[in-house]
Amino acid sequence: MRAIDFFCGAGGLTRGLMDAGMQVVAGIDVDQRCRETYERNNTPARFYEREIRDLSLREVWKILGSRRTSDLLFAGCAPCQPFSKHRKRQRVECEGELVLTERQVAVDSTLLGGFARLVEEARPGQVLVENVPGLTRVLGFSTYRRFLRMLRSSGYHFVDGVIDAKHYGVPQTRQRYVLIAMRGRLPSLPGRLHGPGLMPYATVHDAISHYPPIGVGQGHPRIPNHEAAALSDLNLQRLRSTPHDGGDRRAWRTELYLECHKGDHAGHTDVYGRMAWDRPAPTLTGRCNSISNGRYAHPRQDRGISLREAASLQTFSDTYVFFGSNNHIARQIGNAVPVKLAELLGRHLLSLRYGDGGHLDWTRCRTS
Repeated sequence: MRAIDFFCGAGGLTRGLMDAGMQVVAGIDVDQRCRETYERNNTPARFYEREIRDLSLREVWKILGSRRTSDLLFAGCAPCQPFSKHRKRQRVECEGELVLTERQVAVDSTLLGGFARLVEEARPGQVLVENVPGLTRVLGFSTYRRFLRMLRSSGYHFVDGVIDAKHYGVPQTRQRYVLIAMRGRLPSLPGRLHGPGLMPYATVHDAISHYPPIGVGQGHPRIPNHEAAALSDLNLQRLRSTPHDGGDRRAWRTELYLECHKGDHAGHTDVYGRMAWDRPAPTLTGRCNSISNGRYAHPRQDRGISLREAASLQTFSDTYVFFGSNNHIARQIGNAVPVKLAELLGRHLLSLRYGDGGHLDWTRCRTS
């Protein structure tokens, strides 16, 4: 099966689909800074810097070198931001950090609309969409509904739902919306492999315990991307006061509190918290190397997780090297589709198309 990975970023989906046995011809993304990471790790797939709203079907056929569609997959994992809760910023400072209040904003993104246009024009045999669960829930959102109507009118059967990556061997709690659409086959979503009554969840310990210790703001000379962010003296004191293996800021002495956490404020306790060895990690974001942005501190060492450790929690292999500034690498990693989840979805699609999987769970498919 041939594939194009739209919104490819650093290539997590591409790598997983290739590991499943697919021929990924190209990754398309507007962020040129992802090119080196993508191409160095996913040969022979090529990176194309394109804005999807300007991408023509003629260009797509040229990239593919063939107009055969039955064995073609269009995978569209649009960036999360247009479909997530947008933040209305207020100028509230807390020890130099901007505190944000949130309100949900209806966003009619043109990214999914651009992808839908190409699907409707090309009619690939398979379509895969992966995104945040909020894609289907943003109040007043219409592009998603138009996308489903287009699939129906174009002769696709499809199935969709929210799955959690930890149920598929990823050492991370990461809920994602997945849609699989097919022409001439009845799709299904893959069944869970890990959890109660199944195989045990993969854990933080499984993913990162083998990496050698490093210090705050330091990197390892022989392990690519095994680098930890620098910390201020005060934040280092805070981390040293945070209990190992899942501890959080509730154990701090009062003088270490942030101003915004004093008084009766409870708030989220994940920020400045440590991961727990024997549980899946929390959801990684584009700021996954910053302890002030989530429970991203190492379970034992007094530092945030390194970029390499974050990549491992996203199930990238240690041979997958990231290029760019550390801040951009963190975004490449946090925004990626976990490789193991992508591989499982790829194998499932291959089974649906070429095996008897296309006859499984057909009652779950939606065509009207």
